[in-house]
Amino acid sequence: MSTLVTPIRPASPSAPGPYEQFIADGREEVVAFYERLGDRQLAWNQRFRYFRTRLGSLLRHFIPRRARVLDIGCGTGDFLAELQPSEGAGIDCSPKMVELARARHPHLTFATGFGEKLDETSIPPGPYDYVTLVNTIGEMVDIRAVLRQIHRYCSSQTRVIIVQYNYLWEPICRLAARLGLKLDNPTPNWLSPRDLEGLLHLSGYEAVRHGSTMPLPIRVPGLNWLVNSLLGRLYGFRSLGFLSYVVARPIVPCGSSRRYGCSVVVPCKNEEDNIAGLVERIPEMGAGTEIIFVDDKSTDATAERVRQAIAEQPNRNIRLIEGPGQGKGAACRAGFAAATGNVFMILDADMTVMPEELPAFFDALTSGQGEFINGSRLVYPLADQAMRPLNILGNKFFASVFSLLLEQRIRDTLCGTKVVWRHDYEKILATRSYFNSCDVWGDYDWIFGAAKNNLKIVELPVHYRERTAGATKMTRRLRNAWIMLRMCGIALRKLRWL
Repeated sequence: MSTLVTPIRPASPSAPGPYEQFIADGREEVVAFYERLGDRQLAWNQRFRYFRTRLGSLLRHFIPRRARVLDIGCGTGDFLAELQPSEGAGIDCSPKMVELARARHPHLTFATGFGEKLDETSIPPGPYDYVTLVNTIGEMVDIRAVLRQIHRYCSSQTRVIIVQYNYLWEPICRLAARLGLKLDNPTPNWLSPRDLEGLLHLSGYEAVRHGSTMPLPIRVPGLNWLVNSLLGRLYGFRSLGFLSYVVARPIVPCGSSRRYGCSVVVPCKNEEDNIAGLVERIPEMGAGTEIIFVDDKSTDATAERVRQAIAEQPNRNIRLIEGPGQGKGAACRAGFAAATGNVFMILDADMTVMPEELPAFFDALTSGQGEFINGSRLVYPLADQAMRPLNILGNKFFASVFSLLLEQRIRDTLCGTKVVWRHDYEKILATRSYFNSCDVWGDYDWIFGAAKNNLKIVELPVHYRERTAGATKMTRRLRNAWIMLRMCGIALRKLRWL
């Protein structure tokens, strides 16, 4: 499902005035700089190949191959080519840079134009999967106009990736330019992350994640690994990186929730006494709700109770799937492989999260407030026996660690209630191999996959109650804690080791 963003057209004055002339003069100054630079840009690129190699790796971390990519301020087009897009288009204000880009990468599309006037450029129409602005925001005279123009090339799934020089480095960059150690680019804008996020908000976007990287941007043998690969990735040092980045999504209304069907997957392992209550209490949502029970090799009458519910409730869409017997995560994957809805939900069969809370998750997703809605059991007071004290401490510890690793706040990593769009679940499923997952529960697969695909993670508080029937499956706490620590290590290497 992809919702095309309605283009936002800035108002056009009837006649040019002082402001319009000021903006035009600023743009022409940037054009003149790059026209004078000409072919020498290639020599500078070669001179700073270490920096450009690391920057290319950062972009590839965010953007998978075979995506549709629009690069604004593309320069010689090298970064766009490195991404190996299925369709790649680049725009640059300098005719000379566009000429170089076309000669170097004839399989891609390049056009001359200004970010503030994208509607006047001859590039393929959107939507694109990714729009990149790499070290160009600082040279733009009217950033808000550029961001508003980008909307015409976005869908609800597009991600806008902005990479810029860290504003903390401004004095060093100015000195390096005077000494001839760096190009003296026309860079009037040194934006802090808050400045940029404010402009994004005013222009109809929401920042999904942000950070800094590469404290040592030049090659110094023996120091690069220590500074960039070790110290620069530690909490407290990352803010000193030479580059800062923001990943944003366009804020797009999703339309009426009645358009979307919902699939609720309930993994079951010896939950015979809870089946009737689940069928009775899971509400109908949107265009219709299917309940998929996955019997994960139960040794009691769970499957029989589901079949009985199907016979007794012909008006409800209830299905029974046989699970592989390899844990909750594998059972959920089996259920979603058979699901038909637009919205995918997980609900634990023990009903410690009450089924009546599911519509709040459905509304949060279909209203566009988030793209991965994660339940949080640690906001409202817990029932006396709902969670053991050591489990509470462990959850809070790992939540703090994961918030740092994911660059999005996570309060509860193991709540069994999670909701995503079908198309985003497919992205999450595709990333399991990237993380070499050892997660038997499936919670980290979803959280890691959401972070890797730059989905907006939103937590929804739930009331966590005591189990009404059956026995808890969360035993062997030391073994489980060790698995969680391993998952933290995986997240550090795969999500933060940029």
